[in-house]
Amino acid sequence: MNKILDRKTLLEKLNKLRKENKKIAFTNGCFDILHVGHVRYLREAKNTADVLVLALNSDSSVQSIKGEKRPLVPEEERAEILAALEFIDFVTIFPELTPLELINYLKPDILIKG
Repeated sequence: MNKILDRKTLLEKLNKLRKENKKIAFTNGCFDILHVGHVRYLREAKNTADVLVLALNSDSSVQSIKGEKRPLVPEEERAEILAALEFIDFVTIFPELTPLELINYLKPDILIKG
């Protein structure tokens, strides 16, 4: 199963899961150089809901937030690394500086910020 989805496909999947009464949690971040603190935080985030969606900042948004020399790891690789974690159900990449537009689009049950 491909866990890395565009926002339209992700919304379709989440709507099906909602019909099964699944609780959906949402978190986001740059995750440029994943470390054990990220892993622990994400594992705990999964404990709050049936489904954990991770919204990943795009390369352009990371650069705007963290500076010209970032990200160190390209968005496709960051997404693949995060999708490999068993407790993350879906990953989507967003280009905006904040996830507000995506949150309003997906309408998760729970918002988690580390």
